[in-house]
Amino acid sequence: MKFAVIVFPGSNCDADMFHAIKDELGEEVEYVWHTEDNLDRFDGILLPGGFSYGDYLRSGAIARFARIMEAVKQAAEAGKPVLGVCNGFQVLLEAGLLPGAMKRNENLKFICRQVELIVENNETIFTTGYENHEVITIPVAHGDGNYYCDDETLQHLLDNKQIVFRYKDNINGSRDRIAGVCNENGNVLGMMPHPERAVDELLGSADGLQLFKSILRNWRETHVLTP
Repeated sequence: MKFAVIVFPGSNCDADMFHAIKDELGEEVEYVWHTEDNLDRFDGILLPGGFSYGDYLRSGAIARFARIMEAVKQAAEAGKPVLGVCNGFQVLLEAGLLPGAMKRNENLKFICRQVELIVENNETIFTTGYENHEVITIPVAHGDGNYYCDDETLQHLLDNKQIVFRYKDNINGSRDRIAGVCNENGNVLGMMPHPERAVDELLGSADGLQLFKSILRNWRETHVLTP
């Protein structure tokens, strides 16, 4: 399986994501600059955290217009796994690939620490390696992580099992303690916590590695591999 790590001006977790795939998962991975326009050679698309375009205007609001985003949309429509973490999640929201919006943290402070997440849906291609309602430890690092959606959207998310992760304790004021949501097809996931920073016990947790293993396992089950 070959992954693309999309790099925008201001991305700062791209190397962490690259390390998680190459060194911990043992799969192929390439950096893809935001000016490119084709992702056909990749099987999975990763939008890392950071501060694309300095978070000017609004987090992710400028990156959504980057040339590569049309290719990201095409990959999502083709059913490829697309994962956006932190700023990557914000970009997916701004691009309309996921429902809802992101606001400043409720306490208006940047939060950087380990948090406990509840796996609310272990039937997605990203979470089959977890037990349902398993509590995992993943770090967060964000100032704009307060997920918001209106009542109608929240009910839609609940009805379609699109809430994938919830915070055990609501650290930032997110609606319904939402930490991660997927699209209706289940192949696009956005989450504020950083699984790529939790891939080895030396980092304080290896709970994030299971997410990447889930992607790989599900991809292999639908593809015939040749030597």
